[in-house]
Amino acid sequence: MQVTETLSQGLKREFQVLLAANELEERLTSELSTLKDKAQIKGFRPGKVPVAHLRKLYGRSVMADVLQNAVNEANQKIVTENNLKLALEPKIEFPGEQSIVERALDAKDDVSFNVALEVLPTFELVDLSDVSLTKQVAKPSDAEVDEAITRMASSNRAFAPREEGAAAETGDRVTIDFVGRIDGTEFEGGTGEGIDLELGSGSFIPGFEEQLVGAKVGDKRVVKSTFPEAYGAAHLAGKDAEFDVTVTAIQAPGETKIDDELAKTFGMESLEKLKEAVSTAIGSDFEAQSRRKLKKDLLDALDTKYAFELPPSLVHQEFAAVWAQVEQDLKSREKSFEDEGTTEEKATAEYRKIAERRVRLGLVLAQVGETADIKVSDDEVNQALIARVRQYPGQEQQVWDFYRKNAQALAELRAPIFEEKVVDHVLAQVTLTEEPVSKEVLFADEDDAEAGAEGQSETKSATDASASTGTDEGLPAVAKAD
Repeated sequence: MQVTETLSQGLKREFQVLLAANELEERLTSELSTLKDKAQIKGFRPGKVPVAHLRKLYGRSVMADVLQNAVNEANQKIVTENNLKLALEPKIEFPGEQSIVERALDAKDDVSFNVALEVLPTFELVDLSDVSLTKQVAKPSDAEVDEAITRMASSNRAFAPREEGAAAETGDRVTIDFVGRIDGTEFEGGTGEGIDLELGSGSFIPGFEEQLVGAKVGDKRVVKSTFPEAYGAAHLAGKDAEFDVTVTAIQAPGETKIDDELAKTFGMESLEKLKEAVSTAIGSDFEAQSRRKLKKDLLDALDTKYAFELPPSLVHQEFAAVWAQVEQDLKSREKSFEDEGTTEEKATAEYRKIAERRVRLGLVLAQVGETADIKVSDDEVNQALIARVRQYPGQEQQVWDFYRKNAQALAELRAPIFEEKVVDHVLAQVTLTEEPVSKEVLFADEDDAEAGAEGQSETKSATDASASTGTDEGLPAVAKAD
């Protein structure tokens, strides 16, 4: 096998690999000799089949394996001898002339093929001692804890049937059957029977609950409402709907008691312990948001520190994934780029910059992790897998088996763990100060589209694009508030 470099331009490399006819013959003969001891052919005793006969029967199929093995060997040889780190799998190109391939399959002529690849850029990690970041931190106030517990008490309170002929009031629980239509046609998720709805809870789409105040058991009402523009099921967003509603029961709420007995219904020994648990839970949400904002600030800082050539294929792959998601979103919402106040050309440029940023930061974080010898243990992956399995009650074994048999799926669990470890390592190199803020300030940028985009994993070579399926299984579409 003779390997010759034919191109070295930026991050692109090309090599020509030559396999002489005599080498092909040797490889083919070796493979057939191995096959001879295993082949079971009628008329021949095991191990006694002539190689010439095997060649006549299986020569070309075995030669195809020989060529594939040669490709794998050539790739390994190129990477090892040139100390290359590949961005993507090499592209292999054999001669276009069929006659050349045919003669190679018969080991009657030399054959050559081209190996084109892209390598990862080399760059030095920069000093981050001049980077200063501020971490916004918020602590749950007593009012926020009390508000959460009040909601818990309200959801846990008892309801009792109202007297016959009584009209429903705000705060009552009504049981309803309904059929929803858009432009006169029933839609998926728009039908429900025996659905309990607490009036004034905001559980259903805007305007729905208010139109049931004053209804009595047995009443039939036509409720008109509009799905929000930002509704989760894109095919319903912004649509006007009409519901035929029948009220089958009305219950009045009992007294809301916030005491030790309430705490016990939630598995706590006292109200004080319940408040502590709620405060801890809210604090965890605050810390997660604080971490998201700090991470974005860190990535912004890193992005200003590095400028190097990016593998075109990685950028193209990342952009393709992002763009597919953008187009799917526009299609599902029946919107155009003009509706979003831009043009396809401007949007393309914008999302290409996002793709380039993700690839660049992914390469930086990967090199930081490699340099620092950051590892993700099997136990950490198992813990992540267990957490994922618990998200699918009733399907635990299937989900477990899927991940255990799918190396790529396991890698997707490992990647965010690795990334968070790398982020912690980098944060230890910068000057970090904490700034106490209110909940409102901490969550002020939560709906920022760019923040949401940049908050995704930077170490992934491509962004996962997933289409919304509309509603949660078992819930009517109207019951989704957003």
